[in-house]
Amino acid sequence: MAKVLVVEDEEALSHLLSYNLGKEGFEVATTFDGDEALIAVDEEKPDIILLDWMLPNVSGVEICRQLRARSQTRDLPVIMLTARGEEEDRIRGLELGADDYVTKPFSMTELVARMRAVLRRTRPTIAGDVATFADIILDRETCRVRRGERDIHLGPTEFRLLDVLMQRPGRVFSREQLLDRVWGTDVYVEIRTVDVHVGRLRKALNRRGDKDPIRTVRSSGYALDETYGH
Repeated sequence: MAKVLVVEDEEALSHLLSYNLGKEGFEVATTFDGDEALIAVDEEKPDIILLDWMLPNVSGVEICRQLRARSQTRDLPVIMLTARGEEEDRIRGLELGADDYVTKPFSMTELVARMRAVLRRTRPTIAGDVATFADIILDRETCRVRRGERDIHLGPTEFRLLDVLMQRPGRVFSREQLLDRVWGTDVYVEIRTVDVHVGRLRKALNRRGDKDPIRTVRSSGYALDETYGH
């Protein structure tokens, strides 16, 4: 699941993008101006940014320039959203480092296709149907998991849980974050349920003597251990 940051000051369009991108399987965060966008990127770096050209305070063009000037965000994919359709403006946006340029009004089908095309170039492990971590391979299309030469049989919840963890190895996900990403925000599930399913996932992944790839962080949550496989 790729995380997208939508930076759009038109509230109705922001909500529309958030809703539709969520339905397409993206994890969506939104901000309404450039200053908030820079803070959001620092707090939790997204996989791709949808950036409105015209924003209050700091323009989208300036945000793109600042992102490209910083080593931590130099390669962060950016798609500019704008009502400007002139070729000169389009070229300017691309020269400033935008990966693509979508002119309003646009169809969601076109936007999602462009986002996935950019992600395939810049984040192939996220955009593709196969995720890998050390000797673990997760195939989203066939819903199959392998560890080394062994097939791992997972239930649908454990599969989604592993998928979330594999998208950001080393990142600690709180139980609340895992509930949102695996079960969804509109379903009531007790926090302890996360621990139960992590236990089931561990049991399926690990045979006697295997190193456990899942790290428990006391009072915080769970992460894939970046030292695993080294």
